[in-house]
Amino acid sequence: MAIVESTLDPRHAVLSETCLAGEPWIKTIRKGQYLRILDLEGNQAVDTLFYSAAKPEERYSATDTIARQGALYLTAGSKLYSNEGQVMLTIVADTCGRHDTLGGACASESNTVRYAIDKRHMHSCRDNFLQGLAYCSCHDKGAAALGLGKRDLAPNINFFMNVPITAAGGLTFADGISAPGKYVEMRAEMDVVCLISNCPQLNNPCNGYNPTPVQLYIWDAQ
Repeated sequence: MAIVESTLDPRHAVLSETCLAGEPWIKTIRKGQYLRILDLEGNQAVDTLFYSAAKPEERYSATDTIARQGALYLTAGSKLYSNEGQVMLTIVADTCGRHDTLGGACASESNTVRYAIDKRHMHSCRDNFLQGLAYCSCHDKGAAALGLGKRDLAPNINFFMNVPITAAGGLTFADGISAPGKYVEMRAEMDVVCLISNCPQLNNPCNGYNPTPVQLYIWDAQ
């Protein structure tokens, strides 16, 4: 766990947008630009995927990222690798200290299996990812040109989410370790499309049973 403060000033960001609780967000981040995800109210999971803006078949790989760094969690200094072994982004600042790589995204199927059949209808991160890809043509022409769809969803990062590993090797969803104003900041090492689901989950403590908004900032290369 590494706590590193950023030197970037939100007043100088080229983009500042709020992603509401339970909503998707998609943008293209150019090489050298910086992306900050700010947990406004604390204890909010932010499910995130990255794709190469040059070719959609290259995307964030949890297995490559974990194996190349010998670490399950992400923190300042961590590099996010693609399925082709290329560094996509580097985490340059982090005031939360640890982010999950294994918990995956909630879906109607997992809500049903984990909780109850009557939870199947509840909105999920998988729904958000698909909604974000479906509507990206309205918000981001670069992302729309990739033609991404359901088959392109891969294991994601859960920023701010606390998923401890048990002694038996299982996963548990625990109270978050984030707090209001905590953030994670990344520098893009290639042009990437960032797809976020600001998690709508109400059935476990990843969002404190109360999903809240997050703030997204982008700065040009420094």
